[in-house]
Amino acid sequence: MKKIVIIGGGYAGIYALRELVKNKNIKITLIDKHTYHNLQPEVYDLIANKSNFADVTIDLTTLCMGFDHNHLEFKNLKVRKIDKKDKKIYTEEKEIVEFDYLILAAGTRTFFPPQVSGLNHADDIKKLHRAIVFKQSFEKQLFEKIKNEAKQCADTRILVVGAGLSGVEIAAEMAYFSNKFFKRGNFSCENLKISLVSSSASILPGLSQQLINISQERLKSLGINIITNTKLEKVEDGYCFLSNGTRINHSFVVFTGGVEASPLTSELDIKTNQKGQVIVNEHMQVLEHENIYAIGDIAEIRNNDDEIMPPNVTIARISGSLAGKNVLKSLENKPLVKTNPKLDGILIALGGEYAAGNLFGLIHVKGKLAYYIKKFVFHSYRRPLLKLINIGYSRFRKFQH
Repeated sequence: MKKIVIIGGGYAGIYALRELVKNKNIKITLIDKHTYHNLQPEVYDLIANKSNFADVTIDLTTLCMGFDHNHLEFKNLKVRKIDKKDKKIYTEEKEIVEFDYLILAAGTRTFFPPQVSGLNHADDIKKLHRAIVFKQSFEKQLFEKIKNEAKQCADTRILVVGAGLSGVEIAAEMAYFSNKFFKRGNFSCENLKISLVSSSASILPGLSQQLINISQERLKSLGINIITNTKLEKVEDGYCFLSNGTRINHSFVVFTGGVEASPLTSELDIKTNQKGQVIVNEHMQVLEHENIYAIGDIAEIRNNDDEIMPPNVTIARISGSLAGKNVLKSLENKPLVKTNPKLDGILIALGGEYAAGNLFGLIHVKGKLAYYIKKFVFHSYRRPLLKLINIGYSRFRKFQH
């Protein structure tokens, strides 16, 4: 029986899995260092108290049990080394997993530039546990302000570094949440100040000017201070020092200034780009090994015009599904399918029931309409997974008894 291993239970890995389970005569192993699939785009709702932990995670154990497949297993392991020649995966837990085909879907992590000193104190909210700690620290800070408001009303300053999608969304959600918090309680001490720093000439570099304008107008209406053409140089003694010569006192620094691929890619001796992302062909295969695929954020994926596709859920779906299909085709000695990824559009959460987006590159939407479209897209992805984990949980309970 052929053994297929997926490393990474994120969006891309789950889409690959959904294809692979169509073949009942293969052994499938999903490996992840976490026990849950983190629904990253919704973590900002968690911080803003619009959702809870259960809303932004999918349990991988019950998900795998929910699929109708007798040879599918989930292993909660930390991968340390991949032996391409002997087709073995070595883990921190000393367990060795063998494979015939390997799908790398380990994703990316926030890149902290080593030349910026003091960044080790910044918050990396891409990691769910760090997002929860940040949420608790932020709420504690708000409580301290209210507790002491009659005596003093100290500023709470939050600096969000990086004005791409992640930076814009977290700044907007936090500003909206805090504004609503102070208004609801009629508290007098409401001087929360959020600054968003972009090293580019504008926020959301690479997106359409209309989408940038809509987003910028919304951020300013929420009271966010936007600083462009500026880089963070160092963090020291409660201050952030910027390249424009200014320094900002801060309570929190949220860094979203870039990503790098999982460190797994550096040890594989395969072709990667500057971010450590694996270079793949049109079939999602690693260039040097036909039996190894790379999908989602960990891969550099290009369309037919040789343009690099941005890391997002749409590209994760396309690449993950394609890799799963091509592994099955390889097993059947059938021609592999090529990809030409296209974006359905882009939707940006901008605090509360407000979003902005571009659909299919044709029309722009904003406000509640864009928000509800974004929610519809999210629930369309989450709903079938919830159905599977409910089935898996029922099987798990039955197995226990």
